[in-house]
Amino acid sequence: MKKNILLVVITILLTNSSFAQWSKGKGNGYYKLSAWYLSYDEHFTDNGKDDNTTRTQFSTNVYAEYGISDKLDVIAYIPFFSKASENNVISGTTGETITNGESLSSFGDVDLGVRYALYKKGNWAADVKLLLGLPTGEDQGGSNGSFQTGDGEFNQYLSSSLGYSTTINDLPFYAKSYLGYNNRSEGFSDEFRTGLEAGVNLFNKKFWLISRINVVKSLKNGTLNAINGNGSIFANNVEFSSFGFEGAYYITDKIGISASFDSAFSGKIIAASPSFSGGIFLDIK
Repeated sequence: MKKNILLVVITILLTNSSFAQWSKGKGNGYYKLSAWYLSYDEHFTDNGKDDNTTRTQFSTNVYAEYGISDKLDVIAYIPFFSKASENNVISGTTGETITNGESLSSFGDVDLGVRYALYKKGNWAADVKLLLGLPTGEDQGGSNGSFQTGDGEFNQYLSSSLGYSTTINDLPFYAKSYLGYNNRSEGFSDEFRTGLEAGVNLFNKKFWLISRINVVKSLKNGTLNAINGNGSIFANNVEFSSFGFEGAYYITDKIGISASFDSAFSGKIIAASPSFSGGIFLDIK
């Protein structure tokens, strides 16, 4: 089961790469260079938690949103360097190395998409988003094929969100919810996704503090087993609930830095450790 862990954390990362995520407006954009890190020595199974040899997943990536009209944005997520690694397995009795560790570095899976503003009036906004997941990463690396920087499948994720913005005690505040459907190929089950996000702007509008909850439920309509024949680390029928926090500080009106934390608090066949991300962004509006 230790081969089937990382889909959830990568999903969380891709669906929360920028805060608020309202439509940008023509000529405006949001661009972010960041790094993401996960290290885990246990994982959720169908019946609880199991231990595994410590594995690490790391990536550096670029995320971009650009408004090509007042209603239509284009979106790109490009993990230009991704690394999967596993520690040596050491005997607790003799201290000898039982199994040597391994690592794999490559390009990761790219997401490309569009977002269309369905409605924006007063404090309310609604949009629809389509993301295409391209299998540009490595899906069968290492000596046993379990080291991966991508899942080897082309997926189409369609979602819609509804948001509300206001001020609370003169502090800007927003809240939003989303519903989505992820159509997956190559025998993976399709997924239903939903979540909530809220943020408040502090310190003279320089710092956004954001919290979020994400849920993924499998439709269990795929054909892959939990441990499939091609050695994939991505399990079929993954399900999880997670929470996360993000802070984004504007150094200038356009340039800022951010840091985030996300972790699944329940699930099936996923890492039982938090992931961390940090980066620098350019917000043109």
